Amino acid sequence: MINYFNDYANLCFEKFGDRVKHWITFSNPWAVAEKGYETGEHAPGLKLGGCGAYKAAHHIIKTHAKVWHSYNNTWRSEQQGMVGISLTSGWGEPVDPHSQADIDAAERYIQFHLGWFANPIYRGDYPEIMKNYVGQKSAQQGLGTSRLPTFSLQEKTYIKGTSDFLGIGHFTTRYVLQRSFPLLQASSYHTDRDLAELVDPKWPAPGPNWLYSVPWGFRRLLNFIKTQYGNPLIYVTENGVSEKEQCTQLCDEWRIEYLKGYINEMLKALNDGVNVKGYTAWSLLDKFEWNKGFSERFGFYHVDFKNKNKPRYPKASADFYKKIISANGFPNPREVGNWYRKAMDTCSTTHQHLATGSLITPMEMLSEIVLPTVFALCILISIVLLTLYLRSRR
Repeated sequence: MINYFNDYANLCFEKFGDRVKHWITFSNPWAVAEKGYETGEHAPGLKLGGCGAYKAAHHIIKTHAKVWHSYNNTWRSEQQGMVGISLTSGWGEPVDPHSQADIDAAERYIQFHLGWFANPIYRGDYPEIMKNYVGQKSAQQGLGTSRLPTFSLQEKTYIKGTSDFLGIGHFTTRYVLQRSFPLLQASSYHTDRDLAELVDPKWPAPGPNWLYSVPWGFRRLLNFIKTQYGNPLIYVTENGVSEKEQCTQLCDEWRIEYLKGYINEMLKALNDGVNVKGYTAWSLLDKFEWNKGFSERFGFYHVDFKNKNKPRYPKASADFYKKIISANGFPNPREVGNWYRKAMDTCSTTHQHLATGSLITPMEMLSEIVLPTVFALCILISIVLLTLYLRSRR
């Protein structure tokens, strides 16, 4: 698979490299490995507890490195582009900041999440705490070797430094505390960490049940990256919130508040000296979202998936975000309130049109409602007439 993926990447470099200058080899490999090969929630749906996620991640990391070297050796001098990886990670904060056990648990939370992929790429190997915990758990379970694969010395050297930038996806934060799991319990990535995750009931929960708005965690995550990995060039590739309810919600004031909070914390991180080069909110449009399909909506634009033409309608956050990016994240505070009011007024008007169905054109009405209804009635009438005819022939 490593070689197959490298062939695919080189084809992309060949065909598009004259225009594309920023390449991401993998986006959110944590979810690919953990949900695809540990819990089976995502494709390919394998439940290989305690080993599947580690093996998948191991090959993803080696594949990323091979693609980076391919670009570096063959294409960089001509195309002058950059190759990185995008890692999605939450932030873990100790429940009790004075408890060493909770501090250590929060460290494991981030190392088993972000460090799992970032540490080999920036420091040459898996985090020591990850190697120790998985190794100890494997030995206690009577295994001769650790369930966490190992890199050879040659592979460590080959992988280290294979990133021109680090893409970061971030959505939320958890409080973390120490928790030990019984040895008799089936081995898994989650029990290997010896921790429990909590949320503060006061945290806003505008989106799905896993996504709480905790802006200060973003700044701490960015500073952690600066300290741990030598202050790499960072592009924030994903940051946003979805709707909680499955309905049309164009007046998404909670998304505006979420973005304001998180962008402000990113700007504070810039003042801390974190090397953030760019920010991309997640996402432009409502779209297909992992195993949630079209039901989880992160977009600035509402998409009517039931309409074959998939019309798009701006939410309030779209108008607000336009102003934020036009000011490069540093708007005049006196203007922000006006932007908010205008955005809410616009979305209210659009929402009223949607609610009354007046945004459906006459042609759409004819093709999607009238014709199917008439066709169905014709079939029904034909069945009734045929039945009456057959009865009269008896």
